[in-house]
Amino acid sequence: MITKAVIPIAGLGSRLLPATKAIPKEMFPVVDKPMIQYVVEEAANAGIKEVVLVTHPSKNSVENHFDTMYELESQLESRHKSDLLKEVQLIQELGVKIISVRQSKAQGLGHAISCARPVIGDNDFCILLPDVLINPHLCNSKIDNIAAMISRFEFEKSSQIMLEPVPREKVHQYGIASVKEQEPIKSGNFSIIERLIEKPSPEDTPSNLAVVGRYVMSKSIWGFLEKLEPGVGGEIQLTDAIDALLATEKVEGYHIVGKSHDCGNHLNWLQTNIEFGLCSNKIGLSLKNWLKNLTF
Repeated sequence: MITKAVIPIAGLGSRLLPATKAIPKEMFPVVDKPMIQYVVEEAANAGIKEVVLVTHPSKNSVENHFDTMYELESQLESRHKSDLLKEVQLIQELGVKIISVRQSKAQGLGHAISCARPVIGDNDFCILLPDVLINPHLCNSKIDNIAAMISRFEFEKSSQIMLEPVPREKVHQYGIASVKEQEPIKSGNFSIIERLIEKPSPEDTPSNLAVVGRYVMSKSIWGFLEKLEPGVGGEIQLTDAIDALLATEKVEGYHIVGKSHDCGNHLNWLQTNIEFGLCSNKIGLSLKNWLKNLTF
């Protein structure tokens, strides 16, 4: 059973400047929690017991968020704010061990994942990107995407990559998969991946199926990451390593149930807050009424 996951958080969040000058993007709130908490909770719900944060010296607040803060808890308890105290304590009760390692240089996602190898060891593992959130409330299914991918990995022994269709004019922003259509491409199904291309042009793309920040990886990927030369942008690209892995092992694409949210730019982060807010038991109804009456 896969119990380890890597969450790379060393990036400087340049698409969200100037807000990220002093605040890690992973700590930006979505309704009432920072982005990173949603991702760690997603991992915990899928049975992950150990999360490796690949981090940067400026990201101490992320590590602190998952640590116990005795002074705050004592103050909440003394002021009889039991609901808030429970929410704060739940962060430490996720049942996940958080371990941090540093990425010495900004050399791309593939390099960041390699930094976690001393902790992950010779094990299969998951990768969850911290600025991609999955909203389970926007679908009728109770399927846990990561849990479904892990279960499929255990059965097929093949790496799993989450895929989602995107508008063709936006394929240059993503890693794109070419798949064998042995089954209908629909939510919850799996397809055999034939090829991965990092940020192709709309004219050259093999499909509109984008890699959306969730992976269950065979330990075989380590060897390909070690040998990889810089690719697009002069960086070590995880997509390139997986494309090389395809020559030796089957890799499957898992078609997402629900909807992903890329919170890496200002507009998408605001849209994510609105969509998650509308699903919130705390503020959903009030937000919906406010939006109905909003005029300019």
